[in-house]
Amino acid sequence: MSGSLVIVGLGPGEARWLTPAAKAAIECASDLVGYGPYLDRIPAREGQTKHGSDNRVEIARAGHALTLAAQGRAVAVVSGGDPGVFAMAAAVFEALEAGDPAWLALPIAIEPGITAMLAAAARTGAPLGGDFCAISLSDNLKPWEVATARLEAVLRADFVICLYNPISRARPWQLGQALGMAARHRPVDTPVIFARAIGRRDESLRVLRMDEAAAAAGSADMATLVMIGASSTRLIAREGGAPYVYTPRSVTKSPCATSQGRT
Repeated sequence: MSGSLVIVGLGPGEARWLTPAAKAAIECASDLVGYGPYLDRIPAREGQTKHGSDNRVEIARAGHALTLAAQGRAVAVVSGGDPGVFAMAAAVFEALEAGDPAWLALPIAIEPGITAMLAAAARTGAPLGGDFCAISLSDNLKPWEVATARLEAVLRADFVICLYNPISRARPWQLGQALGMAARHRPVDTPVIFARAIGRRDESLRVLRMDEAAAAAGSADMATLVMIGASSTRLIAREGGAPYVYTPRSVTKSPCATSQGRT
């Protein structure tokens, strides 16, 4: 078995945000496996085969990539953002654990990419300057009650929270509920960032107040990352320019105090 598999993060969109190591891995691959729109971002190359698939078949896609590698192919599984953040790296290892024992002999590497939350943070200032976390609001792979329990815990702990997969046609109400939970723990002037398709031609970025965010929930989609500031997150207004948002590195009060008395 002389094949190999590398899981590559394409970053959020801009070609300049693709790391040199990720670019080299793509160029060396005989086969590219991934979600169709991600594969479309990679220029066609003679002698290289693309294997596209739909969005909700991650395990089948991973199994196909492992099968190709076991046949001696040099396979690159491409993923948006970073492959280890709600993306294809975990799917590959799930398929590996449950699949053909011979796959364990394959050399598997991961080339990281810039995540949506890092790209959004860079556009706005330094909102991730203090402690932060990431939560997926999708209930395709976990019960909604688990998502809300985790969200409640980190709201009480006063993290900056990055919400991935915030809303879809099948679940248009979940982001509104999550923002309603946040409003009970955060001051009304807490910055909330709606960052959509950062690094792509249809990029949009809005910085709202906590008391404005729920009304804007319907404008989000699966390409949107929603970032909820901590109680310490601050906004620096600029005349003639977008505000800067940052979270101080230091913490001066207990998170328990920040989560009490919010209405």
